[in-house]
Amino acid sequence: MPRLIEKSKYIALIAIVSMLVAATAAFIWGAYKTYLALALMVTSTGKDPLITFYLIQLVDVFLIAIVLYLLSASVFELFIGELALPGWMLAHNIHELKAKLSNLMILVMAVKFLEQLLEWKNPQEVLFYALAVSLVSGVLIAFTQLGGKD
Repeated sequence: MPRLIEKSKYIALIAIVSMLVAATAAFIWGAYKTYLALALMVTSTGKDPLITFYLIQLVDVFLIAIVLYLLSASVFELFIGELALPGWMLAHNIHELKAKLSNLMILVMAVKFLEQLLEWKNPQEVLFYALAVSLVSGVLIAFTQLGGKD
């Protein structure tokens, strides 16, 4: 039985490969969004207010792609073996892995809030959205800070 458990660590390759595929797709999507933003800049000579919106979305996509890559590398190092990557790039335990994901969620929520702010249709709705983002971010930060302590 111990040998079966030891060999089954390679099942983590499913998660690793899936996250790498998703990261690659997100990088490609980010490149496409970069093209759209640049095209809008050129065609509007930089005057279209949607440029800011496109650039914020662009940052969001690349943040997700980067974190997916970092998570896949971290899962590889946790389950399979060491990688020749800087230590700051990798999570060295499950708590650090969850903290990286929590930090990504906070960043994505912040970007989505900025998108809401740029659209600014209903001030009360934007306020409630800000409160919800703040609450969830606070819980994720508390989880990250307190979750790894024994």
